[in-house]
Amino acid sequence: MRIDVLSVLPRMVEDAFREGVVGRAIEGGLLELKVWNLRDFAEGKYQQTDDAPFGGGAGMVMKPEPILKGVRAIREDADAEPLKVLLTPQGRLFDQAAAGRFSRASRLLLICGRYEGVDERVSELCVDEEVSIGDYVLSGGEIPAMAVIDAVGRLIPGVLGNDASAAQDSFTDGLLDHPHYTRPAEFEGIRAPDVLLSGDHEAVRLWRRRQALERTRERRKDLFDRAELSEEDLRLLESSRD
Repeated sequence: MRIDVLSVLPRMVEDAFREGVVGRAIEGGLLELKVWNLRDFAEGKYQQTDDAPFGGGAGMVMKPEPILKGVRAIREDADAEPLKVLLTPQGRLFDQAAAGRFSRASRLLLICGRYEGVDERVSELCVDEEVSIGDYVLSGGEIPAMAVIDAVGRLIPGVLGNDASAAQDSFTDGLLDHPHYTRPAEFEGIRAPDVLLSGDHEAVRLWRRRQALERTRERRKDLFDRAELSEEDLRLLESSRD
């Protein structure tokens, strides 16, 4: 898979993936990451990428010309047509389902917004989707782009040492993950649950599922209310009340 990023701060994105899981995926050829400097597509002595908003108001707005020019150049840099995503607070909330969908694309282009916003004509002319990583304000789209790259990259087959790890992550099935424990079995007076030390794989599976259900119901009622629960899930929840 190839991911392109268009940003006014390319080094910020590049430096984030010199190490870690995604960094190893890039080194191993499982993922190609190419970061483009938006200023390379801006004209004039100062390579201006922003301007004052029509109608007045505080802040600056990202100009459409450099972004459109950059997107067109990026599209021509490889044969596959990229899925073009603008990182913006006005976008749909990025979640695990979107990460999975993006990971199945052969090519992904992330456009980083910045300043007060992006000229609306960018979305109308060259964007397939708009994505936000949460209801809070950041200085630009670079950190959201990093989050998307990390979430998508770990879903590419072969990136994780054990592909089953991704399938067991929080949000994969709409629920939070179950609690995790490792050695030592007892630490500062707190012992890991006996079931995890029992060697009974079915008992462990049921315990983990019940914990995931209970944790989601307690901590993220919004996720729990949307989850599709099986008959086994309902039985596990019922037994937890006993």
